[in-house]
Amino acid sequence: MAEPIAGRRHRSKAGIVQKIRLENFMCHSSLQIELGDWVNFITGQNGSGKSAILTALCVAFGSRAKETQRGSTLKDFIKTGCSYAVVHVELKNQGEDAFKPDIYGDVIIIERKLSGTSNATVLKDHQGRKVASRKEDLRELIEHFSIDVENPCVIMGQDRSREFLHSGNDKDKFKFFYKATLLQQVEELLQDIEKQLEKANVVVDQLEGSIRPIERELNELHEKIKNMEHIEEISQQAKQLKKKLAWSWVYDVDRQLQQKNAKIGKLKDRVPLCQAKIDQFRGEVEKLTECYTLKKSEIASMVEKTAEVRRMKEELQQTLTLATKEKLKLEEEYNRKANYIQKLTNSVRSLQQQIQDVEEQHARNTQAEESAMEEKLKELQNEVATVESMLARLKEEESALSESVHKTSTEIGNLTQMIQRKEKDCQDISNNIHELQRTQINKVTAFGGERVMNLLRTIERNHQRFKSPPIGPIGAHLTLNNGDVWATTIENAIGRLLNAFIVTNHKDSQLLRTCAREAQYNHLQIIIYDFSRPRLNIPPHMLPQTRHPTTLSLLHSENHIVVNVLVDMGHVERQVLVKNYEEGKEVAFDQRIPNLKEVYTLDGHKMFSRGSVQTVLPLNRQHRPARLCANYDDQISDLKRLASGVQEEAQQCRRRKRDEEDKLRDLKEELQSVKRRRMNADRDLASKRLAIQDSAYDAEANTSPASTVDELHQDISKVQEEIQEREMLLNNFRGRISEAEAKTNNLKVTFDNLCESAKGDIDAFEKAERDLMEIDRSLASAEAEKLHYEGLMKTKVVHEINEAEKQYKELEHHREDNCRKASILCPESEILALGDWDGSTPEQLSAQLTRLNQRLQRESERCTESIDELRMSYERKERKILRKQKTYRAFREKLNACQKALNLRSQKFERNKSLLKRQMTWRFNSHLGRKGFSGKIMVSYEERTLSIEVKMPQDSSSSAVRDTRGLSGGERSFSTLCFALALHDMTEAPFRAMDEFDVFMDAVSRKISLDTLVEFALAQGSQWVLITPHDISMVKNGDRIKKQQMAAPRS
Repeated sequence: MAEPIAGRRHRSKAGIVQKIRLENFMCHSSLQIELGDWVNFITGQNGSGKSAILTALCVAFGSRAKETQRGSTLKDFIKTGCSYAVVHVELKNQGEDAFKPDIYGDVIIIERKLSGTSNATVLKDHQGRKVASRKEDLRELIEHFSIDVENPCVIMGQDRSREFLHSGNDKDKFKFFYKATLLQQVEELLQDIEKQLEKANVVVDQLEGSIRPIERELNELHEKIKNMEHIEEISQQAKQLKKKLAWSWVYDVDRQLQQKNAKIGKLKDRVPLCQAKIDQFRGEVEKLTECYTLKKSEIASMVEKTAEVRRMKEELQQTLTLATKEKLKLEEEYNRKANYIQKLTNSVRSLQQQIQDVEEQHARNTQAEESAMEEKLKELQNEVATVESMLARLKEEESALSESVHKTSTEIGNLTQMIQRKEKDCQDISNNIHELQRTQINKVTAFGGERVMNLLRTIERNHQRFKSPPIGPIGAHLTLNNGDVWATTIENAIGRLLNAFIVTNHKDSQLLRTCAREAQYNHLQIIIYDFSRPRLNIPPHMLPQTRHPTTLSLLHSENHIVVNVLVDMGHVERQVLVKNYEEGKEVAFDQRIPNLKEVYTLDGHKMFSRGSVQTVLPLNRQHRPARLCANYDDQISDLKRLASGVQEEAQQCRRRKRDEEDKLRDLKEELQSVKRRRMNADRDLASKRLAIQDSAYDAEANTSPASTVDELHQDISKVQEEIQEREMLLNNFRGRISEAEAKTNNLKVTFDNLCESAKGDIDAFEKAERDLMEIDRSLASAEAEKLHYEGLMKTKVVHEINEAEKQYKELEHHREDNCRKASILCPESEILALGDWDGSTPEQLSAQLTRLNQRLQRESERCTESIDELRMSYERKERKILRKQKTYRAFREKLNACQKALNLRSQKFERNKSLLKRQMTWRFNSHLGRKGFSGKIMVSYEERTLSIEVKMPQDSSSSAVRDTRGLSGGERSFSTLCFALALHDMTEAPFRAMDEFDVFMDAVSRKISLDTLVEFALAQGSQWVLITPHDISMVKNGDRIKKQQMAAPRS
């Protein structure tokens, strides 16, 4: 924005209007008017076309029709009845501010031709030659001369003058002020720049965002390179470890050599000790051998002397032994016979006593006693009959009670069994609930429990050893299509296959079996199946033609191998499921459905036919939860209710058992009471029967005592005869015993005499034999010790020394071989340079190397690209992204600089607004002072309002008028003119034009206004074009003032 200009001494003629020519423009058919360089007054009647001149100026400098407020389109400016219009404007181009004088010369011609279909603007030089026709060239000219025809301070048409003079709205005045001082243009430019910067920031943000994926790729490449470097580091470690392993075999052999050398030294140290022992025991053996020989010869001579005595002694000893045995046998037989005779004697005495008792009894009995005995017998018989009747009744009662006790005991046993069954059922239900809850957490546990989880963990640890990972358990890969109604039936149909695992070959099967043993999962069912086979497509004609579902139709699995195995191994496509027993029999046996293998009912029956044999398997009583269910909550709730019912039934059974036990206890007590009474009755009956027998015997004895005595006498005679015979035999045995005893005594005396005579020789012989045996034992012990140490020397010490020396030589050879092989990999100095040997064994290093190679293989499988390719790709992308980052950073720096400049411009703009506000008030007050007024202008940029305050000289109250509508017409017009001149003072343009600026002024105000305006125009230095319909004769004539009268309009 240009600084305000006042009283310029040097004036440039560049940009002022020299001539205006109109052709068919508005009301003019042809008009040419020349303007002076200073002040130009154009007067004329209304309708004479004065305002058309300013409209033509606006059109010539590129304004649109609406901006002139005189038409909606440019063709509206073409005179009625004409097809075109021409606006011809000549501008002076002289002085130091001239626009391209070498091209245009001292005059620039602007010519705009309007037609109904188009319009064109042409720039010509001073000779009328066409120089340019583009809008950019015209805009460049306008900007060079600062000609803004839309600025009311440059061209103020009559409509804008009326609005300006009559408007009392502070916002309208502010708009006028803001536009006239170019503040609006600058603000719009700053806002446009700010929007452009915002758009540029968005673009730069997008550009910066576009490289973020590349940055992420770069970071990923960097991570891959780090991983590859880590792999190289592992590879280097593996190489170093390989070298260490090679030399560790050498060092391990060195260690073994040291151990062998130490062992050989120890073994050689044992040789002198063993040899000393051998020599010691050899000397003892020789000494004992000599003693043994001497003692043996001594015994031989003694044997010859005592041989006959020993023979006689042995014969006597044998004869004495036989005689003693015979004597003992005779004594035993004698004792037996004597005892038998004693028994016979006792029998005779008993028979004699019986005879005496019978005779005495017979003497005592009388006839009266016999009658009493008969009566007593009858009473006893009656009592026996009574007791027998009572005993029969008690036996019946005892039998009935025993039967009741038996029944009650049986009932208690049945109740006990029922309680045990209920408790078992309750325990089974509880286990099923726990199993369902565990299955709800992890479905896999339903098909093998913790064993299958251990197996899966073992498979995971050994997954690299399998050609293809095993699939299983099969049940974990299955779901049901139509709810859980058929879950239990399908499980019965599939059976043990639900827990099975599938592998692709026999090797994987053996490996899986090893994993199962490690996980303690015995009897695991393993199915070998080719994983490469596609999903089986079963034609409809191979399926059972029935309306009932098959097992296959109700199953779903994401893994086609599982479905193939169930079809090939389980024949699930041929298993039909029905709801009840009757429908099952009809489908299985009556309908003769082809391709049908088995029928399963919802209640657990299994039906099938093989040839003419029809088989129905009973209900599956094993109650277990359905493992294929999608929702286990309902099952758990049902099982809990069932468990509650079973517990209630068990409690009822316990109460019944307690009642039966109480009843059994009462029955047993009653039975014991009846038994006691029955036993008492038995004893009473037995005693009475004995009494009857005694009575009968007494009666019989009274009737026939003589026969009994005779019989007893006969028995006594027979026994006495037998006694006599036995006594004769006993006397014989007594004689034989005496003979045997005498013979034995004689033999003992002879034996004692022989022993006494040979006692000295025998004792010496026995002592010699004992000494010989002792020498023999010592000799055997010494020889055993000698042989032991000789064997130890031969088999242990010498052999071990030889073996150790042989192994030592082999180790030396082995060391040379290992050293040669290790030297091929690297010299020993390289290993020594790595540091002291840590003592690791080759096995430890080999295991460590194996782990490193496995880790290297895993890392290498993860990173398939080479590190050189990754580095090249990283460098290429890094260069690319660095270029972009540099470019975008430059963009960002430029944007920041622009933003900084914009902020600086905005600050200057705010400062200039403040300065212009103060300058505006000062200049406005200066112009008002020409008429004796005073006032000030208050501008609010925040509320976008401008208010004028005027103080009249005749107002004694010294109160200021804040609304110009409170002034008279002339006063308002003059104050508004002062406001406009203050605005003109603050703007710069080569020419200015005002139309009907003096309307509503009285003569005095007009004269003052015109004088003020002329004086300002001459002092300001720009070209002025003032249009008014009023008389301007009061304006003084001068060289710088040009007055022109427009022709009156035609009637």
